[in-house]
Amino acid sequence: MRDDLLDIGEVATLTGLAPSALRYYEEQGLVASEARHGLRRRFSREMVDRLRLIACARRAGFAVKEIARSLDMGLDSAGLRDRLAAKADRLDADIADMMRVRDGLRHAVKCEHEPFTSCPEFKAILNG
Repeated sequence: MRDDLLDIGEVATLTGLAPSALRYYEEQGLVASEARHGLRRRFSREMVDRLRLIACARRAGFAVKEIARSLDMGLDSAGLRDRLAAKADRLDADIADMMRVRDGLRHAVKCEHEPFTSCPEFKAILNG
């Protein structure tokens, strides 16, 4: 047994992903375990960084198939840079929307209008 490999439980702890997610990502071809110890998968330390990237991409709204396609391609692959740039633009728009909602919620907490949704300042915040 190689000492440099991490047990699936250790990888789950380091990445914040459930072991079931790790097994799913392996089934989808996004990661590969290096060995098994009994029935438990063991992963290389490099897989931790790859899994963190996958988790970040999932939180950003990437589908598993999109991530798999992107990880398999080089940045010079046709269309990949354009797709990544479009996704970054979409994230910028989503972040701006979420910030308006956050600011609206913070205003609602201290707003004296009843209902707060009738408040002109609240409406202005949400309308950007």
